[in-house]
Amino acid sequence: MSFADLGLRPELARAVAEKGYTTATPIQSQAIPAVLAGRDVLAGAQTGTGKTAAFVLPILHKLGQASGRSPRALVLTPTRELAAQVAESARSYGKYVGVRTVAVFGGVSINPQIESLRAGCDLVVATPGRLLDL
Repeated sequence: MSFADLGLRPELARAVAEKGYTTATPIQSQAIPAVLAGRDVLAGAQTGTGKTAAFVLPILHKLGQASGRSPRALVLTPTRELAAQVAESARSYGKYVGVRTVAVFGGVSINPQIESLRAGCDLVVATPGRLLDL
């Protein structure tokens, strides 16, 4: 099934295609329509099956429908490496949608992260510890 067939905005399907993906994986084919329909999803799959896209793409789809200055979605990750990876994926997939993503995690100065949040964003990807620091 193509990403356009899943009901995603054309801008998202374009960004996904530019990354070289043409067909959705099973986890994406099942999760994306459910999330777009507003249902809660609990899913698991092996490494490399596209889990990040399965939850980030519908978030970007929803956030791209309207803009705001304050964060409208939060993704919590257990490690700073995963936070950086998820944020980069969100930026890459959302480059044509105008969704602003900020990653906040420990191990680096908090001040630039605070400034990024103050400048405005739609999606925050954070580790629990740094989120509590803010």
